[in-house]
Amino acid sequence: MTVGERAPAPPGLPRAGAPDEPAAVRDLVARLKAAYPTVDAVTVEAAVRAAYDSFHRARVRAYIPILAERRSRRALDAVCRAAPDEAAGDGGATAPGPAKGW
Repeated sequence: MTVGERAPAPPGLPRAGAPDEPAAVRDLVARLKAAYPTVDAVTVEAAVRAAYDSFHRARVRAYIPILAERRSRRALDAVCRAAPDEAAGDGGATAPGPAKGW
């Protein structure tokens, strides 16, 4: 092992950051439900779960919350673009997503 490397956690012990991930998932779901009010809550939760699941083998967990949020937002933006906004009655315009700040 070189300087700066950390020994892997023994089997059966949680990885660093794992105890905070359920809270981070709940927080992200709540923020995205507010940011995408036209998207069904089940779809938002599925997008967040899929984003987090895609990083399940990641050894470095520090950046997973931000990476999962970006991946979730991209998926939800795609849902908004694909589904016409029937509530507006504007003939098929897509529902606006949140402001692009990424």
